[in-house]
Formats: sequence, structure tokens, C-alpha cells
Amino acid sequence: MHTILGAGGAIGSELLKELAGKGRRVRLVGRNPAHAPGAAETVAADLADPGQTLRAVTGSQVVYLLAGLKYDIKVWRERWPRIMRNTIEACKRSNARLVFFDNVYMYGRVDGPMTEETPFNPCSRKGELRAMIAKTLLDQIKAGALTAMIARSADFYGPAARTSVANILVFDKLAKNSTAAWLVNDAVPHSFTFTPDAARSLALLAATESAWNQTWHVPTAAQPPAGSEFVRMTADVFGVAPRYRVLGRTMIKLAGLFDGEIRESAEMLYQNDAPYLFDSGKFSRHFGVVATPYAEGIRQTAAAYRSAVRENTG
Repeated sequence: MHTILGAGGAIGSELLKELAGKGRRVRLVGRNPAHAPGAAETVAADLADPGQTLRAVTGSQVVYLLAGLKYDIKVWRERWPRIMRNTIEACKRSNARLVFFDNVYMYGRVDGPMTEETPFNPCSRKGELRAMIAKTLLDQIKAGALTAMIARSADFYGPAARTSVANILVFDKLAKNSTAAWLVNDAVPHSFTFTPDAARSLALLAATESAWNQTWHVPTAAQPPAGSEFVRMTADVFGVAPRYRVLGRTMIKLAGLFDGEIRESAEMLYQNDAPYLFDSGKFSRHFGVVATPYAEGIRQTAAAYRSAVRENTG
């Protein structure tokens, strides 16, 4: 049994398709999970509760921790440490292996490409929290108490990634021929992971014995475009003018007075004012896998938007 904790998001949906396509039995776990084609089981559980987490994990060979929480540092501080501890303990008691899908907040501001060897140097409250929970898992791996791995992603975009910044600010807008937006600086390159690539990589990593007890950056196309070019490429696919505006720090700060999620995102803007370069060369060298080029990922994402419009109007 392969169990996806936090199955309702973009990565979980793609991962279900990957695992089911390979003949794996998949259990979906969430607070209010919806059954999806390909799932063998669906379990409701609050991962902040140790008993519910153990029940959700029992019988699993591989567990994927993909949980997403409300974008609120108070919620993160209260729940993330408990979720990580509960998941680790449940996997140990169930003799299950754990794949933790992580982000790059713990690296902080990096001058150059981020790699698996980049030291933790968080410069935000959320980064400090992510560093703490990652270290909790890494300590268990180092002690030999658990077989696990960390798979990290850059910011992402893709056909089902409707809550990603790129989808919200660029695809959502240009699909309606509206004015798109970019954060802080549209002149610097910014890496994005294509969500189907991330899901395929998780399935491949879990099936590869030599991949365990390591940290991996999931496949992400090299030489990322600057914001202005990303918008232009997306507009070209939709056949609309590349109209967009840059949202500066002052504008975001003012908007944060009225919107909690925008207010919470302000401390992460360092990721947008300088080059944000994510290096997945380790994965490519080990597996011979090349990430989906930006042009193709943008094309597939736009096609999903067009398909949704046809379904809604058909």
C-alpha cells in the first residue's frame, strides 16, 4: 500500500495517477478526502492527532507526506512539528518508508543555484519552521531509526496547480485575457517545477532502493525565464497580449492589511527580488531524467485551462 498524506493538492492528484498507473494500491488521506479514480482506499484523518495518523499509516509500505496547511505562521508553528512527529512515529511503528515533499524555505536567500548541499540558512519565520521539521526527519534518518527521504521542489506550476502563485497571477489572468501580474522583479530568472514532473519523480524515487535516506531536488528545467519572459510565453500560447503589472513591496504590504494570506507572503518576497535558481542536476545525473521544458509545461498548463472552459460551457 502506498499512502498519500494530504492527498487533495496538485501534487497528490498527479501522484495518485502515477502510482495507480504502475499498479500500486493507493490510500488517500486527508481531513475530508474525496474519492478519486485509481484510489483503493480513502481515509479521513487529522495528522496533528497521533492516533489518527497511526491509523492512516498502518499497513503502508511507503508513505508520502504532502500535507498542506493554511498559509499562516501561527498554524504552521502549532501543527507542523506535531504532524512531522506523528508521521515519523506512525511510520516507525508500521515499518513504513517515508517520503517528505518539501520546499526551499529553509535555504533562505541563496547567491547562486540551490542544490541538495545548500546549507540551511533561513531568513523568514516560515523558513525557520521548515528547517526545524526537516532537521527532525534528517536526525531520524542519520540515527538509522527510519528509512526515509526528502524530495524538494521549487515554486511550482502545472495543469492542476490552481493555488500556485504562477497559476493565480499568470495563467488564471491570461486565460481570461486579463492583465497578469508578477511579484517584485520581472527581470530576474525564477525556477518553477512542473507538477507532473514532481509527481513522476516521487514515484520513481520511492521505487529506487539507492535513492533512500537522501535529499533530492525533483526535476526542474534549467535556465529559467525571467518573469517578463514567462508571461510572454504564456500569453503567446493563449494567443493574447502579454499585459501584466509588477506588484511591488509597497503594494503587497498595503494589500496585506486586508488579506491575511498576502500579509503572510510578504516575508517570502526575497525569493522574487533576486534570481531564484533551483538545481536538480543530481536527479538528472542519477536517473537520466530531463525535466519538462518551460515552453512545453506552459503549453500543457494552458491546454488544461482551455479544457476546463470547454467543460464548463459544454
